[in-house]
Amino acid sequence: MKKVLAALAAASLLAACSSGTNANSGSSGDNQTLTIASVDQGSIEPLVEAFKAANPGVTINLTTSGADAHQQQIRTQLASGTGPDVMSVWPGNGNPGATYVLAKPGYLLDLSDRPWASRLPESFQKLAQYEGKTYNGLFGLNGIGAVYNDEAMTKAGLTAPGTWTDLLAFCKAAKDKGTPAYALGIQDNWVTQLAAYALVATTVYSADKEFDTKMAAGQATFAGSPWTTAMAKYEEMNSAGCFQRSPLSTSYEASQTLAATGKTLGIIQGNWVVALLKGKNPSGKFTMKALPATDDAAQFLMPAAAGMGYGVNAKAKNKELAIKFVDFVMSPQGMKTITEAQGSLPTLPDAGTTVDPGLAELTTFVNDNRTVPFMDQLWPNAKVQQTLLSGLQEVFSSQATADEVLKDMDTDYKAGA
Repeated sequence: MKKVLAALAAASLLAACSSGTNANSGSSGDNQTLTIASVDQGSIEPLVEAFKAANPGVTINLTTSGADAHQQQIRTQLASGTGPDVMSVWPGNGNPGATYVLAKPGYLLDLSDRPWASRLPESFQKLAQYEGKTYNGLFGLNGIGAVYNDEAMTKAGLTAPGTWTDLLAFCKAAKDKGTPAYALGIQDNWVTQLAAYALVATTVYSADKEFDTKMAAGQATFAGSPWTTAMAKYEEMNSAGCFQRSPLSTSYEASQTLAATGKTLGIIQGNWVVALLKGKNPSGKFTMKALPATDDAAQFLMPAAAGMGYGVNAKAKNKELAIKFVDFVMSPQGMKTITEAQGSLPTLPDAGTTVDPGLAELTTFVNDNRTVPFMDQLWPNAKVQQTLLSGLQEVFSSQATADEVLKDMDTDYKAGA
């Protein structure tokens, strides 16, 4: 599934909970100090404060970074023995920071005996486990769609599109008013996948819910499948002016600012972005809708699946406190704190989370079983996703075609685990 904050001096980290891309990830080794590396900027901070309040005397050294930086660094840190005690870990197998990828070489601590592990819904358990053992505290369910700035939409006199034809007309009308429809920050390459996944959910899975099973059995491929339709629609949105100028030179954080301040009418993102938009515009209201991909709204599906969780370094300097922190994340108090701050739905039913009203449509799609997993979570290796991310950047810079990217993804997929 975020974000960039200014770097803080290491000295300040020792004094209190802090965050920054250059924060020290080391630990003092005492049993009251915990190091955490997170990508949950904007939602991890209140959770950390709640944990500290429940555990007086504990010091938290918190480092936050964007997903790209975290994924690039975490495996190297774990392999070299310099990793944090607790870290953001993605479900399944889709990227270098995912459960399977980190658990297979023994970098994560087995958390199977924790009281919450057996209570996770079955669909989440398989994404939190590797070879039957649980390594990831998955606390929230996230979805991907179009998030609109309600005030900006009212000012523009426009309403959220309900069909693909409406979407193209919406983009034209927004562009004519000088306010692009959607902010797109694909300078951070992980962002490239989100609009694609939102389109793929409907174009691929509405007609074939078994597509992943067929892929695994060698009976389907990316190239030649409705993935080509989704990719073509993504390119058509760009050609139609649905995004601001130069998405490739726009960072994820900059795209948040565009959407939060009404420089665009919205953003195509995960629901986690709502909390970040409100951080930049506290009085703003934001509403998430399914991204239209066809002219039949009854076909629409939304990507929705377990979001990032937290795992414990198998070589953590303070394993006991690290486990205690993950247990807190998965407790009703902790889960309520982080899911409300993040704007996600809780994975356990007793969290008592008050769901942001702007996520009503996502909640309905989840309750009506009109969702599909994030596509990469069921791919056999992390390379497939990386090829998609870099490939989409090349498509936007006219260095590759969508068909070439899909063929490369097929090659990586067939390489297996």
